[in-house]
Amino acid sequence: MAETGSRLRKQLESANFDPQNYVKQLSQQSDGDRDLQEHRQKIQSLADETAQNLKKNVYKNYRQFIETAKEISYLESEMYQLSHILTEQKSIMESITQALLSTDKDETAKEMLAAFPKETEEVKQRTLTTLLEKVEGCKNIMEAPGRYLVYNGDLFEYDADNMSQIQKVHAFLMNDCLLIATWLANRRGTVKYKYNALYDLESFAVVNVKDNPPMKDMFKILMFPDSRIFQAENSKIKKEWLEILEETKKNKVAKDRHKKEEEVPTSPVRPEVSMNPFDEDEPLDSEELVDLSPEWIQELPEDLDVCIAQRDFEGAVDLLDKLNEFLKDQPVTPRVKELRGKVDERVRQLTEVLVFELSPDRSLRGGPKATRRAVSQLIRLGQSTKACELFLRNRAAAVHTAIRQLRIEGATLLYIQKLCNIFFTSLLETAREFETDFAGNTGCYSAFVVWSRSAMKMFVDAFSKQVFDSKESLSTAAECVKFASEHCRQLSEIGLDLTFIMQSLLVKDIKAALLSQKDVIIEATKHRNSEEMWRRMNLMTPEALAKLKDEMRSCGVSTFEQYTGDDCWVNLSYTVVAFTKQMMAFLEEGLKLYFPELHMVFLESLREIILVAVQHVDYSLRCEQESEKKAFILQNASFLHETVLPVVERRFEEGVGKPAKQLQDLRKGSRPVRVNPDSTMSVV
Repeated sequence: MAETGSRLRKQLESANFDPQNYVKQLSQQSDGDRDLQEHRQKIQSLADETAQNLKKNVYKNYRQFIETAKEISYLESEMYQLSHILTEQKSIMESITQALLSTDKDETAKEMLAAFPKETEEVKQRTLTTLLEKVEGCKNIMEAPGRYLVYNGDLFEYDADNMSQIQKVHAFLMNDCLLIATWLANRRGTVKYKYNALYDLESFAVVNVKDNPPMKDMFKILMFPDSRIFQAENSKIKKEWLEILEETKKNKVAKDRHKKEEEVPTSPVRPEVSMNPFDEDEPLDSEELVDLSPEWIQELPEDLDVCIAQRDFEGAVDLLDKLNEFLKDQPVTPRVKELRGKVDERVRQLTEVLVFELSPDRSLRGGPKATRRAVSQLIRLGQSTKACELFLRNRAAAVHTAIRQLRIEGATLLYIQKLCNIFFTSLLETAREFETDFAGNTGCYSAFVVWSRSAMKMFVDAFSKQVFDSKESLSTAAECVKFASEHCRQLSEIGLDLTFIMQSLLVKDIKAALLSQKDVIIEATKHRNSEEMWRRMNLMTPEALAKLKDEMRSCGVSTFEQYTGDDCWVNLSYTVVAFTKQMMAFLEEGLKLYFPELHMVFLESLREIILVAVQHVDYSLRCEQESEKKAFILQNASFLHETVLPVVERRFEEGVGKPAKQLQDLRKGSRPVRVNPDSTMSVV
């Protein structure tokens, strides 16, 4: 058998295996349906064995899979940082080389400008105009003075997630921006392209993408938090794009810096001396009081871009705190305003990235602690209100997802236990994380209370749908509510009491369940009363009698044994015993569901149920003529008034904390009065 299975496995695993030929040969070789069934069982057992082995391998390597995924993520981040460092090193080397050869370049440039003073500029602008005439929807691009074309060419754009080709584009690199245009399928005249996007050179970073056949000759443009991947026709064109993009970005930075230096006056203007002795001395130009020449301030916008690109949120906020501390007591000059404008743009980008980190679209598997990094940096940026809102929205989505993914089991109580464990554990973790993150922002605690109420409503909706909408028994509903209430009380350990919120949301469903069960008990009691023969119970076996004694003892009726006779007889009617068991069960289940808002509903339900039994006994006493039956009925009435009703009153007072006056009045007002046995027995 093992050899047959091994041979069958090798045959199915063969690279040249043809299912059609295999089935055809099998049909020809089989003697009948029995052989085919046996072969089918062999293949099925082989499939089960393969699935089991695969499952074992997955379980065996599950932790390795997780660790490998984490390592890949870390390596990707480190490779990105390494690429950025290498790019910086390359730029430093190129700047040194450029400085050494600056003299020769300056002389050559002067000679070229002397020979062709306007031709270069005019030719570049004319070429740009000619090319842009082929692009639909970009007439306003030429409005910027001094803008000219540096490089252009065709590229293919790929999806960053699955690396599938999206479209063919044409890129126009200008001295201050990058234009992306898509190809038009239906061309009209000279128009070949359609405007897609325009990026300022300072708003994106260029990253080389390592060749991984068939994906090669690619580079990535990062506009955080987004990115776009383009493919050149060959490696040579890709290299030209990378070099020209980097060179153009450097030229723009150098040009902007040179422009700033020219705006700074070389010597201060001498102020006029006033001869008026009452004029106050005017302060010197505040421009002189703010020194923005330190290298870290000059490179601050670029450093912020690098930190955002590397997801170094702490480093970015540290730089912003350092700048704010430096400018805290400084006057607001035009240069300070300009610096503030650039920094505010980076702050906006950083805020968008942090907001995206907290969005529900991100993975929710990390729990509340996974949001701590983004929340803490938003708080440091002065966005505590937004951080609170995003944190709570993220946790609401996590709780909703966890509840939705919970599998509905056959047993309602098992499902409710899992639901409570998931919900209240998530709520407790969220509360502790909120207290850690927003310890210094007490104004946000009211938002957490409001969020807790909405989260509790979400939980109650799922709870009621499974417990009350599915018409579960009152005993099951009572156990479920009791379990949820115990979890609610555990939250009070951290100062969060949601019990009253849960009760207010459940009061309508619990009230309906109590009234429905009351109606069921009353109908069952009336049905038994209609068939009442007023005869003693015969339980037939001692075991049945012992079981009934245990049931009565568990209900609180400790004196039940005095109503049992010889052998297996009970000196009570079946109707009264069944009513007692049903009544006490309703009392215990109602006490599990009890809270103050249900007091009158619960009490009136008990009163109506007891009244049905009392009225039946009263009616039977008035109508019965036989003295023996009258005595037996009176014995049952005595059991109800002297044994059952006091137990109900005592148990109600123990569970609720205050006596049930309505039940006491009912018992006293319907006490049986013993008269002449030959006359009518009455219940007053």
